[in-house]
Amino acid sequence: PVVGEGMIGFAREFLNAGATAILASLWDVDDRATAALMSHFYDALLLARASPAAALRTAQTRMRRDPRWQHPADWAGWVLIGVDSPATGATSSGQ
Repeated sequence: PVVGEGMIGFAREFLNAGATAILASLWDVDDRATAALMSHFYDALLLARASPAAALRTAQTRMRRDPRWQHPADWAGWVLIGVDSPATGATSSGQ
């Protein structure tokens, strides 16, 4: 890692070790908000069989619509890095 790489360097190490994607927060997020977002994320990922990017988008949309978690600080800091992330342009289907 290079000094100053921050989260990208941290994520790169996981990707180099074989992880296909990393879900990370850009800032400290309330524990209860994180639990709610992760519940929505895994419901979409595992039950609805959505791609990781679609599952995150679904989770963030559900959080935004819930009066308890409408503030962006509770859901907007989550990013997907790696396969199927908008940042890489890659998808699970290889497109």
